[in-house]
Amino acid sequence: MSRVSEVFPAPLLRRIWAASRPLDPFRSVKAALCGLVVLSVGITTVLTLLAHRSSIELRVIAIIAVIASLLITQFVAHGLATPVTEMTAAARAMARGDYGRRVRVARRDELGDLAQAFNRMAADLQAVDRHRKELVANVSHELRTPIAGLRAVLENVVDGVSEADPKTMATALRQTERLSRLVEQLLDLSRLENGVVPLQPRRFLVEPYLSGVLGDAGVALGRGHARTDVRLALDVPPDLVAHADPERLDQVVTNLVDNAVKHSPQNGRVTVRARAGQQPAGGLVLEVLDEGPGIPRSQREVVFERFGRGTRADGGSPDGGTGLGLAIARWAVALHGGTIEVAESRRGCRMLLTLPAEQPASR
Repeated sequence: MSRVSEVFPAPLLRRIWAASRPLDPFRSVKAALCGLVVLSVGITTVLTLLAHRSSIELRVIAIIAVIASLLITQFVAHGLATPVTEMTAAARAMARGDYGRRVRVARRDELGDLAQAFNRMAADLQAVDRHRKELVANVSHELRTPIAGLRAVLENVVDGVSEADPKTMATALRQTERLSRLVEQLLDLSRLENGVVPLQPRRFLVEPYLSGVLGDAGVALGRGHARTDVRLALDVPPDLVAHADPERLDQVVTNLVDNAVKHSPQNGRVTVRARAGQQPAGGLVLEVLDEGPGIPRSQREVVFERFGRGTRADGGSPDGGTGLGLAIARWAVALHGGTIEVAESRRGCRMLLTLPAEQPASR
């Protein structure tokens, strides 16, 4: 084998192997059918010659030839029809909602390729069906919490248990705002996944832009945010320029800062740091760091999934958010052609976002 590989390079051998497929009855249905015809004609010819050289009657030879041809045809047809029959049964099961059926792949010809493609399609449909069921269950669960809270507040007011004072109305308003945020996040995620959110990238100075984002976050800390003790810090060169869609990037940074604030310790600090990307590619590298418990390595991909809230590095439970914010952030960054990940950090959580110097065409 080594001598053959020395004389004929591997790419040439692969091309020869691929070109010989139409002639291989084990890798081509056409070749198998041609072989069946040739074999049947050969058997008939041999038996006819035997009839001429012996005392056996020609009609007996004809009957034997027909029987032999039928047996060979039945054997070949069974091999060809088996995967089709299995795919038909699997397709009927999928029509009933059973996406776990698979077709055995024991052939190397076109039918084997079809069976493999069918199995991949079935696996994709099974994953889509699972995600759909999970989405319905998670959305139902997330919607039920604020609706139940709002209903309890309103029932207490109607029944006279509590007065419709500003404190009670503020509680109802918070539940309504939570419900509104969940609906908005679901709509944003749907638009991003379907590619109906066009990008409008432009060049802008990063320092004043992020100052405005943190300014809005600071205002939110003073207006009903669960945390008012967390300090916000900005570390950005004054002349740093980025090329992105400010509205979509605002959505990402605001979400990262909000998560960092939620998971910060008492009197903690959240730092937003931005730097230019490595040359010659350039671009933007943005980090959001907090001093909280961090995210364990095993959960660093889970948190970017829809409703994937994961667990904290200290073993604590999630904060009760919707689990959609980071999924939306990843989609928005991907639209820019960038990446977002949970990076290594000696303390707390470090979210690392990178954007290229030039963005892909708007979709």
